[in-house]
Amino acid sequence: MRIVKLNNDTKKDLLNSLLKRSPNNYGDYAATVQAIVDDVRDNGNKALFSYTKKFDKADIDESNILVTKEEIDYAYTQVDPALLDVIRKAKENIRVYHEKQKQYSWFDTDESGILLGQKVSALESVGVYVPGGKAVYPSSVLMNIMPAKVAGVKNIYMTTPCDSEGKVYPTTLVAANEAGATKIFKAGGAQAIAALAYGTESIPKVDKIVGPGNIFVALAKRAVYGHVSIDSIAGPSEVMVLADETANPRYVAADLLSQAEHDEMASAILVTTSSKLADEVSIWVDKFIDSLSRKEIMRKSIDTYGYILLADNLKDAIDAVNDIASEHLEIVTTNPFEVMTKIKNAGAIFIGEYSSEPLGDYFAGPNHVLPTNGTAKFFSPLSVDDFIKKSSIIYYSKEALEAVHEDIETFAKSEKLTAHANSIAVRFDGK
Repeated sequence: MRIVKLNNDTKKDLLNSLLKRSPNNYGDYAATVQAIVDDVRDNGNKALFSYTKKFDKADIDESNILVTKEEIDYAYTQVDPALLDVIRKAKENIRVYHEKQKQYSWFDTDESGILLGQKVSALESVGVYVPGGKAVYPSSVLMNIMPAKVAGVKNIYMTTPCDSEGKVYPTTLVAANEAGATKIFKAGGAQAIAALAYGTESIPKVDKIVGPGNIFVALAKRAVYGHVSIDSIAGPSEVMVLADETANPRYVAADLLSQAEHDEMASAILVTTSSKLADEVSIWVDKFIDSLSRKEIMRKSIDTYGYILLADNLKDAIDAVNDIASEHLEIVTTNPFEVMTKIKNAGAIFIGEYSSEPLGDYFAGPNHVLPTNGTAKFFSPLSVDDFIKKSSIIYYSKEALEAVHEDIETFAKSEKLTAHANSIAVRFDGK
């Protein structure tokens, strides 16, 4: 891996390089995606099935777009019982963690006759998109569906691409069934996002769309945002390790590659105060790549978006971490909990040498759908909050309003909104 001295110039160059991976920088595809979205919006199933045939080579129509109970039952026979057991354990960990995020309606009253409050309601329907391309991600199925279930969403519709024979990965179906998907549809790409956003004869319109996908899926989510809500426009995966001389270089190298294997645009960055650790991690990265299965993808990722940043001191290293705002951050230092208190920007923080990033991807319970491309500065992980909405509750008695009506009228008149003022005044003008 390249080892770079950390300073303002190298940090600026790195940030510019990482931002180029954002879906917002792929305008060349935007027109193509918009055309697909518009076609599905205007022509429903006809367009959806046409694009499925074109891109997935599958003959899907009204009779087979919905995954049947028989298909789900068969999927269970294709999944190793040991894996099914792990899926169920992970599901329970995810459920328990997200249960702690639940919010409840509240109301507050006082003796003057005022009641104020907030009503919390689950979204009625949510669409979950699950990729079906380079790899199979039953973990993403759990991470996207379980918070919606905990929030109380009534209808959770999942879409995922099928193969040319109209089949969906068994582990995807099993995970969706275990998590509690209402219905599963064989549809992928931008056309699936459009179908969820606008509805077709087969796929119901939803209120919000969540889930990862390729650049076409990301741009389609951006195109329908406003007509429906979305979780985020996610970019390629990324991991950052903040380490000092106490870190195990073999562990650090393995953790960097755990993200580099996602795709060629994934980013893996080590920030360290130890030149010795930097050299050793670079050596171990090369050793591991040669022995692992997705070596071509990892090599491209490391060569293009992999960095080892050598900092003069821990403060500079922490400042760089906060500026880069990585999706995943591992802290492997002498006092990792103390360092954690100084981290302002990260999607998920993993503390200590036995809390490697895949623990969060699969099993611990916190959500692995995280902000990317620096958006951890203002976005949060997917949570129960993403599947609820809040309504303000206001009640004033006549006596309570009478005590303040002149104040409200004064405020309204100052904005030259006389109808607002009149709406209050008519209740006390004696007519």
